Amino acid sequence: MNRLFDTAAPSVIDEKMLQKAVEEQGPQGQAGRLAKKEGIQYNEVIQLCLELRNILKIGHLWEFTSLTKLQLNNNIIEKIQGLEKLTNLVWLDLSFNNIEVIEGLDSLVKLQNLSLFNNRISVIENMDTLENLQIVSIGNNLISQLDNVIYLRKFKELYTLNLAGNPICQEENYKIFVAAYLSDLVYLDYRLLDEQTREKAGVDYQYALEEMRLNELQEQKEMEAQKITEQELQLHKDAFVELLNGPHLFDSMFADDADAPKLACLPGVTTLLDSYKTQLVALCMQMFEAGLTQHARRQNEVESFFSCSREAVADNQQKAAQIAADFERSRRQVIAEMQKATDTRLLEAQASKYSDEISQLCDTLMTLELQLVDQLEDIIKDFERNISDLVGGFTEYIQGIFAQCRDLENHHHEKLLEIAVATLDRVAKNELEEDLPDDVRMLFVDKDTLINAVSASHDTHLLKIDNREDELMMRINSWMSALIKSIQDEEVKRNRKRISEIHNYVDYVKDQLEEILLEEHQ
Repeated sequence: MNRLFDTAAPSVIDEKMLQKAVEEQGPQGQAGRLAKKEGIQYNEVIQLCLELRNILKIGHLWEFTSLTKLQLNNNIIEKIQGLEKLTNLVWLDLSFNNIEVIEGLDSLVKLQNLSLFNNRISVIENMDTLENLQIVSIGNNLISQLDNVIYLRKFKELYTLNLAGNPICQEENYKIFVAAYLSDLVYLDYRLLDEQTREKAGVDYQYALEEMRLNELQEQKEMEAQKITEQELQLHKDAFVELLNGPHLFDSMFADDADAPKLACLPGVTTLLDSYKTQLVALCMQMFEAGLTQHARRQNEVESFFSCSREAVADNQQKAAQIAADFERSRRQVIAEMQKATDTRLLEAQASKYSDEISQLCDTLMTLELQLVDQLEDIIKDFERNISDLVGGFTEYIQGIFAQCRDLENHHHEKLLEIAVATLDRVAKNELEEDLPDDVRMLFVDKDTLINAVSASHDTHLLKIDNREDELMMRINSWMSALIKSIQDEEVKRNRKRISEIHNYVDYVKDQLEEILLEEHQ
């Protein structure tokens, strides 16, 4: 099972290894030199091969967020880790390592091709999120339970599977079992599954499969229902009004109120509570519905902003690309003429003119970028104003509703206090006909005890209302601030990158001019 013994010392993935690998596997020639001069951006690398490097531990890959293919085969890796940020991976090769457990793959939801061939894995597990898997190679491992293959039924796109070299392959009914439970499989262990095998599998496992399909159908319905519920809750959270579409706020107000059950026993309080709950829930529903409406408006504003921004950038890039393309055609012609020139004075004149054209190109591209910066600044300011107005209008409305909630609580408190004092008077006169529990009668020891209990209940309710309002206000304002800051930061990053690109290109054509002149003087 182990890869061939390597006498070299175990290595770790470090900056030196990554930089060397990216340079070796990146563009070569002129494009490579230009890329190296501009600086290697790990977040733009699409493919990375780190095979045969005696790597013991996976690490330092978090910047490769655009990576779609990663080869870590033929190393001595013992644990799958450090891949959390590589969410765009489509191909992952971890074959010929020393891995014992399948783990650390949860975030790789786009993965289609996974190779774990020739490791020490004994159980197929921990891949639930990899719904797009199409090819899985897990041959030459230690998988010994044939039933473990059933785990792979969840991968509806899976059409190629390699299990060759595992103990389960020695089972007499191995091929028929796999064909039965993975009915959409096309290739098994490098061979096409023939119709005869499929037909026999369908017959041999007919009843077991029917029962399993029924169970899976029920599980799927339950999962879909749960998914819908979770999506709805997430929408409500994004709108900052989760759990306001029902009695949750009312229930939470009384959940932490120790005296509420006792006070509820007083004559007439049940009716009072029912009325209070109905009115408070109605106010909460107003906030909930307004929250969803305003969330949709905010989303439309955000989408409109990004659409305008992308359009402005794309238009500017198109103009810049055309200018650069025209210059590049002219540049090649000028360079060719200069290389053929034999007259020194003519060469110097051409070089002077070419140098002026380079400066003009730089000025033109910088001016174009400055125009884009101004345009995006106006778009961002308009967006900030619009989103601030939307958030401000919503929070003002919500604050008004919460004020009504407090008024409702104050009214309930006054009515409850009236009932409590009246009940105290009847208890004192021994006129109370209702039979109260002993813990409730303890409230009627004296007037101060009773009033303190009612006041404590009131304070608890107001605190819950205040806390829910504060939470909503804090979250929506934090969301707005974070959104605006991220937009501003991204624009600064975009502008710096663009300026760097212009300078690097201009430096490159200047260096080429200097090389030609230097060769001529030599």
